[in-house]
Amino acid sequence: MFTAVPAAQALCEFARTMLEDAFAPHDPRTAQHEMPVEEFASALAELKPAFIHHPTAKEMIRKLLADRGCDLGKTYFDVPRLRSSTSDGYLTSGIAYAFHPHRDTWYSAPSCQINWWLPVYPVPAGAGMEIYPRYWDRAVANTSSSYNYARWTRESRFNASQHLKNDTRQQPRAKEPLQLDGGVMLNGEPGALTVFSAAQLHASAKNVSGQCRFSIDFRTVHLDDLIAGNGAPNIDSKCSGTTLGDYLCADDLAHIPGDLIQSYDIAET
Repeated sequence: MFTAVPAAQALCEFARTMLEDAFAPHDPRTAQHEMPVEEFASALAELKPAFIHHPTAKEMIRKLLADRGCDLGKTYFDVPRLRSSTSDGYLTSGIAYAFHPHRDTWYSAPSCQINWWLPVYPVPAGAGMEIYPRYWDRAVANTSSSYNYARWTRESRFNASQHLKNDTRQQPRAKEPLQLDGGVMLNGEPGALTVFSAAQLHASAKNVSGQCRFSIDFRTVHLDDLIAGNGAPNIDSKCSGTTLGDYLCADDLAHIPGDLIQSYDIAET
């Protein structure tokens, strides 16, 4: 966990500008109390892709990685996501999906993936994200064997805004009761960074703060780790496919070499 640095604060300020334009004249954090849920979801459906694909957002990620001492020629990142966690069950599916406990490795992520998470506004108490370290080396029975990233992208990724009341898209989840006491709650000020392995079990905390929590996350992999096959132990992931086609080199925005991506593209069974 890192205290806020200028490059991260700049990224959050950019996100706040886009949020406040999208929800004007309302404060994005409390807009759920003043807007019909359909209107709120529609605003997010326009805002989130605009943020993800904005060239300024990508450039700010590059500056942030340089600030943290990453080797830009060997560090690859995926586009930054703007996440929203509404309060009191206002909107918890689709475009504002409330993530259940999961590992990113259940979603076809490579075991060497590193997750970066930072709040856009100060996080209300108890409304952040939780990590559950007790499951780092403890397998969880789960449904990841039915998940294929290419199929998800083709069939489910782009219709999130259609799911307002419930989310029928099939996503990997635990098949056994979980002990979630003792989790590490991630809160913090805008731009404060939390960096953790894709193999860590984590989830959206239940938000009852009365405010929507907005955060940014993105992921990185290091070329040498991919080539060497380094990464956290895979103790329970059985998904197929790979997310590596989404990654861009922090130096020149080139994609990961195709043969290396192919070596990670586990066939669907």
